[in-house]
Amino acid sequence: MKLQIQVLSDKIGNSIPLPYYASAGAAALDLHACIDEAVVIPAGGQAVILTGIAAAIPEGYVGIMASRSSMGIRHGVQFCNGIGVIDSDYRGELRVGLHNFRGEDYVVEPGDRIAQLMIIPVMCPEIEVVTRLPETERGTGGFGSTGR
Repeated sequence: MKLQIQVLSDKIGNSIPLPYYASAGAAALDLHACIDEAVVIPAGGQAVILTGIAAAIPEGYVGIMASRSSMGIRHGVQFCNGIGVIDSDYRGELRVGLHNFRGEDYVVEPGDRIAQLMIIPVMCPEIEVVTRLPETERGTGGFGSTGR
């Protein structure tokens, strides 16, 4: 499979790298901030950061953008809505909505790695309405019903 990337900014490939896998075993591509100047995400605030690219997610797949663990753990900066879903028919610029959960401002510099992108197969099952679901041992137990 190939992932087609459209470069939307002349900074991509020059001062801002194309998406890449940071290691041989990496499951996700690193995405970078394609911005002209630093963006301050105020304490408790949020910002949308551009990546300067669009992608053609192959049909039958979904692009999942997720926070970089180091940003969340070290700096308290995570995706505004948990994750980003990129449908296979979307062709616009990939944008990263970040929220700063800490009590101090966070600065995103041009070229910073701001998110990661995974390409995952997706199933779109036909919906069948039933009067009763098949029984399981667990049943309706949730929220800790299986133990710690």
